[in-house]
Amino acid sequence: MSVKVLIIDDDESIREIVRIMLKDFKILEASNALEGIRIFVEEKPDVVLMDISMPGVDGVEATREILKINPKAIIIGFSAFSRSRGKELLNAGAKGLIEKPFTRKSLRETIERYLAKPVA
Repeated sequence: MSVKVLIIDDDESIREIVRIMLKDFKILEASNALEGIRIFVEEKPDVVLMDISMPGVDGVEATREILKINPKAIIIGFSAFSRSRGKELLNAGAKGLIEKPFTRKSLRETIERYLAKPVA
């Protein structure tokens, strides 16, 4: 089984970097929170990587909405603003945070930790 990761980030270059870093995962992408919520419902990813600061609906509100749909969803916040808004995202129900910029190794280790199983 391939692990499905949904990246919700308004920055296309960040989505591309994460897609390259996680090339052996099945990657789903959304450029905004509302699109991300729709894809979450349709695709049921194993992990959501959620940007905190996005125009319109932000990552905090999107996290709350996704957890209403599936309270067991694994949402990991990732942002350059994780110090200032990270607590807000955690309070909304995210499992963890990773700060931009991040390395391939730290990103994969974070995902594996929350999946509680190593991935190939």
